[in-house]
This record gives sequence, C-alpha cells and structure tokens, in this order.
Amino acid sequence: MNQKEAVIQKVTRSRGRQSLYHFTRIRNLEVMAHFDTLLSSYRIHPHEAGERRIQPIEVEYGGNQIMINAHLRIPEFMVDASTTLEAFRATLDRHVFFWPTKRDCLKMLDTYTRREPSEAFAILELEASALLTAHYDAVKLSKYDSGSAPRFPKHCTYRKSPSMFLPLKDFGHVEPLNTIWPKKASDIKEILIEEQVTNVSSYLRCIYVQHDESLPAGWRSYAMPLQAFGS
Repeated sequence: MNQKEAVIQKVTRSRGRQSLYHFTRIRNLEVMAHFDTLLSSYRIHPHEAGERRIQPIEVEYGGNQIMINAHLRIPEFMVDASTTLEAFRATLDRHVFFWPTKRDCLKMLDTYTRREPSEAFAILELEASALLTAHYDAVKLSKYDSGSAPRFPKHCTYRKSPSMFLPLKDFGHVEPLNTIWPKKASDIKEILIEEQVTNVSSYLRCIYVQHDESLPAGWRSYAMPLQAFGS
C-alpha cells in the first residue's frame, strides 16, 4: 500500500464514511449530467469574486441555466486577522463541497427545505475512495462547517481563513497542539475539492430525489427516494 492509498483508507475506513454526499438543486442536475462534472461556483460564474450573494442567483453556463447558492452570513469577527471576509468567500467559491456523513448532509437538507420550501433538492451519493483517489492533489479537509456560522458564534474558539483547510496528503501528520485541522477521520466535517470534480458518473452510487422523472435521462437508473435518505 502506497502513501496515497494509506491516507485515503484512514479517511474512508469507517462504514459511515465510505460515501461522499453532494447537496444540490434538481434544476442543476441537467448541467452536471451533460458535462459529467461538478463545478465550483467560480468556474460557473467568475464575477464579483468575494462579494456576498444575498440570494441564490441563476446564471447561464454552456447554454444551460444553473442556480448558485447564496452565501450564508459569517460575522466579521469570525474571520482570522490574516485574511478578510471577502477573500475567504472567494476561496470557498473555488471549491466543490461534500459532506462525509449522511448526518451532516441531512442537516443541510433540513435547513434548505425550511428556507426554500418551494425548491426541489437532490443529494448525490458518490463512492468516496475512488473519487478521492482521482482528485487526490485537489482535496482538502475541514474540521468545521466553513461556509456558515455556528449557532453561538461568540463562543467559537476558531477563526475562519483559507488555512483552516488541510490538504488530504497531509492528513495524519497534524501536530498534537494544532486544534484547527482534523487529526482523525471523525474530526472531518467537510471535504472540499478545488475547482471541479470530473467523471462524476464513474463514482455515482445513487441520487436521492423526490421524483424520478426530474432526473436527466442518463442518470435515472441512479434514482432513490429522497425520503429514504438517512434511513
């Protein structure tokens, strides 16, 4: 077993961490399937980098419409002195995000269905080991939910900055006194991949949706009922 394989095995050894979950909108699936790629919001819309999107915005990409999520509010005091809130948002926009557990993804599903009750959402479940192997040099790990603020931000003991993301290749080599990077798999809250994830269909296990017919024709065989997610 080489070093890359050993690192990925540490991240995915647990039965509950052998998949990665990407949360999206039903309306975005057509573009994803057409290009067989998940793109960062910056790759889709490289304008006004760092400026906060107060509302989701719909933009054109490759002749198709795609919806980009709003930025959640992060208090200025939660940002490390080494950077700015604008620079941190610009960093987030250059990544594709995954949840390493169903529990964490369920929280996002619950939040968005309450916030946007008329919107239809989907969850892509992908094979973690193969995806991480293929994108190894672009993968980063986060101990925290980077794109939002905790319920009681003033009690938070860490500060947000691009340096909070640990390159996958360095996992398992974190100094004992370091509290901002994940030291073990159970510490990993998010997995980020720079810019894009290609050949998505080769890692797809299933897609959780409310209605099968909302899926692109080539992906309908992956359909699973959204109600079954987390059961």
